[in-house]
Amino acid sequence: MLVGSTTSVFAQEPAGDDTADTANVQRAKVHLKGRVVDESQDPIGFVSVMAVGRGGTLTNLQGEYAFDFEGGDSVVITYTLMGYEQRRKVLKNPSGNLTLNIVMKDDSKLMNEVTVKEVQRQMGSTQTLNTKDIKRMPSTTGNAVEEMVATQAGVSTHNEMSSQYNVRGGSFDENCVYINGVEVYRPLLISSGMQEGLSVINSDMVEKVDFSAGGFEARYGDKMSSVLDITYRRPERWEGSVQASLLGANVYAGYGNKHFSFSNSARYKTNQYMLGSLETTGEYKPKFFDYQAYLSWRPNKNWSIDVIGYVSKNSFYFQPKNRTTSFGTLENVKNMTVYFDGWEDDLFRTLFGTAKLTRRLGNYSNLSLAYSTFSTRERETYDIQGEYWLSQTETQEQLGVGRYLQHARNILTSNTNSLKLNYEYKRNAHRVLTGLSWRHESIDENTREWESRDSSGYNIPHTGADLRLIYNLKSINAVSSNHIEFYAQDTWRHESKAGIISLNYGARLSHWNWNSEWLFSPRVSMGFVPAKNDNFTFRLATGLYYQSPFYKEIRDTINTMGNCTVQLNKDIKSQRSFQIVAGAEYKFRVVDRPFKFTTELYYKAQSNINPYNVDNVKVVYYGQNIASGYVAGADFKIYGEFVPGTDSWISFGLMKAQMNLHGKSIPQPTDQRYNLSLFFTDYFPGTTRWKMSLKANFADGLPFGAPHTGLEHHRFRAPAYKRIDLGMNYRVLDNEDRHLRSNPIKNIWLGLDCFNVFDFKNVSGYFWVTDVTGHQYAVPNYLTGRMINARVLVEF
Repeated sequence: MLVGSTTSVFAQEPAGDDTADTANVQRAKVHLKGRVVDESQDPIGFVSVMAVGRGGTLTNLQGEYAFDFEGGDSVVITYTLMGYEQRRKVLKNPSGNLTLNIVMKDDSKLMNEVTVKEVQRQMGSTQTLNTKDIKRMPSTTGNAVEEMVATQAGVSTHNEMSSQYNVRGGSFDENCVYINGVEVYRPLLISSGMQEGLSVINSDMVEKVDFSAGGFEARYGDKMSSVLDITYRRPERWEGSVQASLLGANVYAGYGNKHFSFSNSARYKTNQYMLGSLETTGEYKPKFFDYQAYLSWRPNKNWSIDVIGYVSKNSFYFQPKNRTTSFGTLENVKNMTVYFDGWEDDLFRTLFGTAKLTRRLGNYSNLSLAYSTFSTRERETYDIQGEYWLSQTETQEQLGVGRYLQHARNILTSNTNSLKLNYEYKRNAHRVLTGLSWRHESIDENTREWESRDSSGYNIPHTGADLRLIYNLKSINAVSSNHIEFYAQDTWRHESKAGIISLNYGARLSHWNWNSEWLFSPRVSMGFVPAKNDNFTFRLATGLYYQSPFYKEIRDTINTMGNCTVQLNKDIKSQRSFQIVAGAEYKFRVVDRPFKFTTELYYKAQSNINPYNVDNVKVVYYGQNIASGYVAGADFKIYGEFVPGTDSWISFGLMKAQMNLHGKSIPQPTDQRYNLSLFFTDYFPGTTRWKMSLKANFADGLPFGAPHTGLEHHRFRAPAYKRIDLGMNYRVLDNEDRHLRSNPIKNIWLGLDCFNVFDFKNVSGYFWVTDVTGHQYAVPNYLTGRMINARVLVEF
């Protein structure tokens, strides 16, 4: 609404062209000011306000703007910021002092086809990821959100069949994951990417993805590496989609109006097709299914109720037949042939639910109470026997003949219930958040697994006196414990002649009755935009972070004459990390297209480390705080429109992760010295129907050693992980603008993916062959090769 300079009224107006007349038709200097807010009347900073062809400015943190321009017969004013619908006003013969207040609508529901003209500025330690191409990117796991996270700076993955990732030297267990403010968990017995099904995060229901690789705020829990904060979408009308491929199918439907919204989705995944490219042949029967629903009811402006329900069943059956693996160098090639007998049968059932009641308290604050429950039933069983022949290819010399038998009967149940009270206050330059939560955990484990080996008819380990197993583990344990947590934080923003500053400060206080441990975690971060050049943003974050132990971390394995039993360590302490993160960001334009270059330097001083071994995706902890160490590195990322109308990015990182264990300085299991990730999108020349997506990873190999040995004996390093996935998409039907009003279909996309385009032989782990003399050979377990996948996506 255009008003005089003495009054100012906010009014929500439809997007598109609006015309505002002024009384004075004389062309003269015009002083335009105003304020830009969202649909909740909250100010929006850094909006680009332009008088087309005459100059412009950016809004400040209070959403205010003011600038002068020369009048004319007709002046177009545009308001642009990524994530919001562009507003456009036409002023007829403007002059004098004018006030123009604008309400901008969230554009996240239309992000599939939006053309980005500005890149979002990151003032804190958390970035909002662009998810507009998430449905059409090549995906091997069906977990598109996690795969997109894995391409960010500081993040790495070494297994295309797993959605788990490492962040700046941390383990898989050091990453917080939230859905609508509720922390979610992963199954505990997963040992390989083949077993891993669909994650709790449903990409069809996602509206917003926030991610922090370090230095995150006090409201997030006691983890040391990263935070992935997911917000689910509240539909405003009927919408839906159906997607099918050789790897599974997804069905999504949602409906909403002013007071009510409901969305639900069912997914089915099978990686049987991918497993067929492995060197181990046999009968693979993976079946992964889940269903998820989200209901939101807002009877009036003061009350809202949000409910999420989730159920999944992931089963994996495997009957191996044979395997042939060649490895070594060009001058020294070895070959191993294995004939199998036996089977593996795994089952993972998960239930997750949350209900949140929110009460608005006036114009500046709200109070919410949330209850959540997470339950998992896990079973891992196998009896697999293999007879192997290891030979030298050039000479046909037989290096080893033997047999092994692996047995497991592992059963685990886990239940987590939590209650959380949150309070939020927003006014002027402050946003205060506080929360008090209680969490109860109960876990029961009954694990029995062992492995026997012989070489040339001799039992390994060979004593000459008795028969022994090379590995034998038994664990019958139960734990029931309670956590109490409190946090408080404030975000303060201020604008001065020097520039814009954003300061976030807060702390967490928690107690765990299992070990009677109290934790105090202060955290602070700052962002600064200098007035002299607002294309720059500088960030600094520091704090004391803890890794509060979960069940896997408290399992202490006691080895007696080759027989291992698991005891729960009541004296375990949380791992501790003092972190410093310094970053800078520079926004620039090339050929009138927006780009952003970011860099971050980080250092983590770690103590009370609980060391662990990694085999495929299975993490086994020592169960004791017996090490200290550090992680240091630098991350770089360039993001923008390399091709007009599309978003791409390149990430590169350097890192060193070292620990001191038993008096020796050794690399940590996640010591990945370099990592390069790429996500690139492009349209075919002359058309927007054809679209290409390219996802690439090149990461240094990780340290490894023989199984059931200490980390100080891991003297080897795996080869680098190299992978390029290419996706081609063709839009059969484009009804985005609803020009076919009688047709309920919005888009139809056909897709063709080529996974591992160059057929790189990546390694997930090693099978160790031991002869009777004690000599060991590390035989690589290769991951999937080149594959073609076909997809179809229909959006309503």
